[in-house]
Amino acid sequence: MPSITLRRATADDARRLTQLVRRSGAYRGDYAAMVDGYVVGGTYIETHAVHVAADESGRVLGFYALLVDEAELDLAFVADEAQGRGIGRRLMDHMREQARAAGLSSVRVVAHPPAEDFYLRTGARRTGTLEPAGHVHWARPELRYDLA
Repeated sequence: MPSITLRRATADDARRLTQLVRRSGAYRGDYAAMVDGYVVGGTYIETHAVHVAADESGRVLGFYALLVDEAELDLAFVADEAQGRGIGRRLMDHMREQARAAGLSSVRVVAHPPAEDFYLRTGARRTGTLEPAGHVHWARPELRYDLA
């Protein structure tokens, strides 16, 4: 398995992160509208704790965005072809380390329904369900990573 490095994202990563989101197999079919036209912008990356997992050639295989002020995981994606290699678990471990370092005691996750099992396997616990609202036409699991 190639070496994977976790690093802070920069505005230069915006195009790659946007492509990763838009190409996600988890957002096909009924969920496609959620990522159609979605952009992970440079300002967003510079404003929030966004970290990427990259291989030795620099190819971005996954990323997460932690909103420290809200104590919430806003985005988490692993490229379809890189799933099942432990990258998502490494990203969530890193996210929890960053959250602890920021003084957070827990991190909220409003999950994409197909991703719920992943979050549970990586240590989150289910805390509820958000009912459909606005442009989201399906219920979403609400979870929390406890950091104590």
